[in-house]
Amino acid sequence: MGTSQETNGRALRRNAARRRTALVTGAGGFIGGHLVGALLAEGFSVRAVDRKSPDRWYQAHEGAESLELDLSAADACARAVRGIDDVYNLAADMGGMGFIESSRAACMLSVLISTNMLVAARDEGVGTFFYSSSACVYPVQQQDTPDVAPLEESDAYPAMAEDGYGWEKLFSERMCRHFSEDFGLETRVARYHNVYGPHGTFEGGREKAPAAICRKVAEAALTGGDSLEIWGDGKQTRSFMYIDDCIEGTLRIARGPRLEPLNLGTSELVTINELVDAVEDVAGTKLRRDYNTDAPQGVRGRNSDNTLIKRHLGWEPTIPLREGIAPTYAWIHEQLRARAPVSA
Repeated sequence: MGTSQETNGRALRRNAARRRTALVTGAGGFIGGHLVGALLAEGFSVRAVDRKSPDRWYQAHEGAESLELDLSAADACARAVRGIDDVYNLAADMGGMGFIESSRAACMLSVLISTNMLVAARDEGVGTFFYSSSACVYPVQQQDTPDVAPLEESDAYPAMAEDGYGWEKLFSERMCRHFSEDFGLETRVARYHNVYGPHGTFEGGREKAPAAICRKVAEAALTGGDSLEIWGDGKQTRSFMYIDDCIEGTLRIARGPRLEPLNLGTSELVTINELVDAVEDVAGTKLRRDYNTDAPQGVRGRNSDNTLIKRHLGWEPTIPLREGIAPTYAWIHEQLRARAPVSA
């Protein structure tokens, strides 16, 4: 029979091993796939979950336990969190502005995922629960000019989030807060601002602006086209965060002190026209711009105030748009080139 010291040592080793287990929901998506890769690289045992089968994921990592589960159901959430220490809940029904503005009910139904995942995490006694929120929680009336003031976290209240998607995110933020207060669940929340990069949606109606522009420019380059359509007048502004900064910030926030939701985005404000400039420069082309002012375009301006993340974590996203757009365009160009018919 071992000594109490040996018994305690075995218990500590078991606990240490368990702390190295992480769940990523929405793992078949853009951000989720990159996050699974980062956690595996750190040595974590990772369970990756998505409602699509792994053969349809953007990145299915061989080292992860990959499961197809519909997390809008409570029993699926209980299965997903079993034996897990750290939860990264990225699962949601979402897409670019075209999808968000035409699918508000579908976006709000993601509250089933948020609710059931929080309940399952509480019941399992997980260590940390990270929730990916969005800058869409901010009041639309504070984003009605291109030269918008950077959005501070406190600006979310009084609430008037973007209809559908923004309201679901804001409500789920509050659930995280109250699960922490009432049940002791260690929750962390990041408000993502316009994430882009390779291995993500670039067509089909759910793509966001950087991927859409990269696709349109690449299509023109591959077909000899001389123009591209831009939704809006091109003067609307955004800050765009490269995926590497997003993953770094996600891990820092998840492992940092418990705080109110933090912005996670760059503070580099650019117009959509400047985004097009950057993609054209990478592609080595110049195209005629056809502005479709009847298309969905979202708010007129949005930027991230990074005061709090710098104060509390000593860090902020720093990768400039022109640095991140190069690998993004190259990846999308290659996807389109690979499917193009071979000429005789």
